[in-house]
Amino acid sequence: MISTEANRSCGDLLREARKARGWGQLRLVSELRQCAKRHGKALPSDASVKRRIATWENGHSVPDEFYGALLCEALGIAPAELGLSNAGQDSRLMETRYPPSPEDAFQTVSQLWRADLHGYEPLLLSEASEHAWSEASLRWLVAPEPSFPSTVRATGTRVGLADVAMIKTTSDMFAAMDDRFGGEHARQAVVQYLSQDVSPLLTGQYTEAVGRALFSTVAESTLLAGWMSYDACHHGLAQRYFLQALRLAQDGDDRRLAGSILSAMSHQATFLGNYTEAATLARAARMGIAGVATPTLTAQFHAMEARALARTGDARSCELALSEATRALETRNSGDEPEWITYFDEAELAAEAAHCFRDVNSARRAVAHAENAMSGSPVRSDFFATMVLADAHLRAGDPEEACRVALDALDLGEQLKSARCVSYLAEFRQHLTEPRETAVVRSFREQAAEHRLWLAAGKLAEP
Repeated sequence: MISTEANRSCGDLLREARKARGWGQLRLVSELRQCAKRHGKALPSDASVKRRIATWENGHSVPDEFYGALLCEALGIAPAELGLSNAGQDSRLMETRYPPSPEDAFQTVSQLWRADLHGYEPLLLSEASEHAWSEASLRWLVAPEPSFPSTVRATGTRVGLADVAMIKTTSDMFAAMDDRFGGEHARQAVVQYLSQDVSPLLTGQYTEAVGRALFSTVAESTLLAGWMSYDACHHGLAQRYFLQALRLAQDGDDRRLAGSILSAMSHQATFLGNYTEAATLARAARMGIAGVATPTLTAQFHAMEARALARTGDARSCELALSEATRALETRNSGDEPEWITYFDEAELAAEAAHCFRDVNSARRAVAHAENAMSGSPVRSDFFATMVLADAHLRAGDPEEACRVALDALDLGEQLKSARCVSYLAEFRQHLTEPRETAVVRSFREQAAEHRLWLAAGKLAEP
């Protein structure tokens, strides 16, 4: 039982949060009712809900999990800000497991969206789990046939293919913004859309055919949230989004998308220095969709494996993987590829190869591939390729050309809000340690000091 002191603390916080918005209790009742409706739930009469609020604010009881979640959503604050930090709820949020059922995925991903939207710090600051990568790939590889929610709902939002198409169109818009401005630009807007508009649809009413399409589309949107969180270096959160997206893709019977999600996990694992896990994830993606693989997907999976192998220093295996990627991409027919993978073309593969050759200290080959990776769009991809080119020139013993190219990257990155971009600059900054700086290098430092990303990289490098 919760103590009277704890009740009073929660009540005081609730009253303060309500009054800070200039709301009376009836206004809060109205806001709670709107939140409940979005989730396909119904509340009792206004008088009944108002009595509950009075009871909470007077310290006689605290909201249960259902009302606590509604209060947080209505007031736009985290549970801890209302004294509602619940150990059981927090532990579920912090789990990194592959959801055992569709219903579990719906509940978990909705909680993640809500906690992320409310700035729940333990989640935003959490680290990725090595074990979760291994478990997810194995669980997905041996998973039975796609499941479907076991409960037939008589209430909730009616969902049709038009709703699914709307989610897809909205997510595509956010994806374009992500490419152009970086994951930190509109990440919160994506999460808000998923939490407030998409979450109620998952627990709505739909046929099996519509449900499968819904799960696949929401998986793609959640994958985007994962990529944006990864780009913002919220690594534990990104991993949790990837895990939920993988389960949704499974139940949407979309093996190709599931493979792409494992590829995203591999990308993150390499970035974080978990190279063995990264290579395993890329191989699992390739094995898991062997019956439905397309040339472009196969090429991407080989490229992800190559990236991981390059970081281990295994140049021979890395080159073999890159050769397989090149052969696969040469046979592609864009008309037969999923729309979301068509971005992976010769320029993208060249960028992956440039990373690989840089990492195995083959600077000249890295330069050649990086120069072929400039595609003109998306902006962030060109930024990464340009920084790899600058780093390759530096490793090849040409700091002046490296600085010239790095300035081009800084110009490209003026509108980017991406912690990953900052990390690339921090690495370059660390390597740019000439004992006798030339006039060109000194000039570069002076010009770079005017750029936001360069200043952020300096802060990242500080002890």
